[in-house]
Formats: sequence, C-alpha cells, structure tokens
Amino acid sequence: MNYTIQQLSYLVALDYYGNFSRAAESCHVSQPTLSMQVKKLENDLGVTIVDRSKQPLVFTEVGKLILEQAKSSLSELHAIDDIIAESRGEVSGYLHVGIIPTLAPYLVPLFIGNFLKKYPKVNLKLTEFKTEEIIERLHNDKLDVGILATPLNEIGISEEPMFYEKLLSYSDPELALKFGNRVTIDQILSSKLWVLSEGNCFRNQTFNLCSLDQTAYKAFDFEYESGSIETLIRLVDMEGGTTIIPELALDTLTDEQIDRVKFIEQTNPVREISTVRRRKGLKTSIIQALREEIRMSIPKSLIENEQDRQVVAL
Repeated sequence: MNYTIQQLSYLVALDYYGNFSRAAESCHVSQPTLSMQVKKLENDLGVTIVDRSKQPLVFTEVGKLILEQAKSSLSELHAIDDIIAESRGEVSGYLHVGIIPTLAPYLVPLFIGNFLKKYPKVNLKLTEFKTEEIIERLHNDKLDVGILATPLNEIGISEEPMFYEKLLSYSDPELALKFGNRVTIDQILSSKLWVLSEGNCFRNQTFNLCSLDQTAYKAFDFEYESGSIETLIRLVDMEGGTTIIPELALDTLTDEQIDRVKFIEQTNPVREISTVRRRKGLKTSIIQALREEIRMSIPKSLIENEQDRQVVAL
C-alpha cells in the first residue's frame, strides 16, 4: 500500500478544522487537491476514512484509528527535525506547552514577550490544561512539555523543578486584623474557606495543607465550583472568609488587598513548579531556553524559596 506524508498531514488538518475548505487553506493547497488526495488514500487502502455526509465531517471508526496512527507517525517524523536542530545547537522549531490554569495568568505575562523576542525561530503554543490533562497529553505525544505543580510521581514522566511558590492566606478585612502577620491552620479553618473546584491540583494542595478530607468537606449550604483563583478572591471580598492563593498572585492585588495576605504557620509552605515531559532528549534546547527565561522573569524570592522549603503534596 502506498501513502504519503502529505496525505497523512491532510487527515490531521481535516480533523483539526472539520471541513475540507479550511483544512486545504491551512495546508496551502486548493480544496479539490486536498479532497482528491484524501479520496485517493481511501481508494488505496480500501476503506472509507471520512464520513462526508455530516457537517462538520467526522471520521469513521476505522478512520479514527488511521488518524491516530497518522498523528503518531508525523510526530515521529518531526522528531527528526528536532534532532537536527539539537545537533546544530539551534533554539528553533515548534513547542507545544501545557500549563495549569492556577499558574498561567500570573506566570505567562512575565516571560512570554522576552522569550519570543529572544527566540524568533521558535513557534510556541501555550494551552491551559488541568494536571491530569497535561499528563494524558504527554503520554499521547500531544504535548511537548508541561508546566505544573509537582511532585507527580508519574511513571514515564520526568520532572525538573524551576521554582518554589509560597502558599498564602487571603482573608476579609475583619479576619485579617485578627490574624496578624502569620496565620495558623486552625485560624484559617475557623471561618469560611473558599476552595477551587475538583480537578484542580491547587485544590488538592489546599486540602492537604489544611489536613481536610475532600470527600467530607462542605463549607456552605450551597454548591459553588470555580476554576479561578481571581473568583475566589472576589468571593472573599464580597462574602467574607479566607482562601489560599499562590505567591505570584500578589502582583494582581491592590495595596489594600495585599495588607490582607498572611504567611501560613512558621514553615512557609510552598508549591513546587516544574517542567515535566515524557520524551527526555528531544527539544532539549528549546525547553532549556524556556526554563531559563522563566527563571529570569520571576521574582527572586521564588528562587530563594528553595531553601528550607516545605512542599505541599498534590
């Protein structure tokens, strides 16, 4: 059976865009050309890959299997380009980065501009995913690297810590006056504790920090789930109580709000932020450049937190 790399690329484009017109445009060919090549592939293989009767088009059951193999094959071929770039010491190529939502809004603006200016040959894609989604996509070769809280202790995934971010309490004005400069876990639990929705690693760290059972925890007589730390901060402002915030969130607060931020206990608990990947050895130059730019862009205190740290488990 004969099929080409170009035909496999057309299948991946069809899957992404959902129709022949946009897929052809993305591949810089005419729609008839792309359609003809997909039809030729179907004829050569003797199966129907795409169900053209539906809009957006869908892949048949066997077509889905062929599509996944096409993605895997193209990924392996692109790895050759990465190997060549590595051998030449170039920082260039495509890099898809997954980053957790509790980190992205605070970290990305700090480094993205300088990184893109410094490395114009890098085609960088950043996508927000929850931790479990990043792990799954790394295993399936749908991400090159993740930036998230560790340790994961995930088989087949390597972790390289970058910095350590303090976990801090943020309370309403009345509680903040009572707490002083530092707050104990008992004081935090003496009032409403606003937490993130299930699936967020920062939620897990909040419960582990406070030694709470997630399955039994219910702070209010209503259910509210938020994936946003900014929303939790607004809820504290409007409804009172306390929430846990990461150190990088301080840059988004007003002076009055910062006065209500307190250190927790005497141990200064932190979350460990790392780059994680499955294919160690590929795209090393780009990932290393990204790590270095991030470390240069963040406040020095996050690097210094490495000393005498107490990492909160996920």
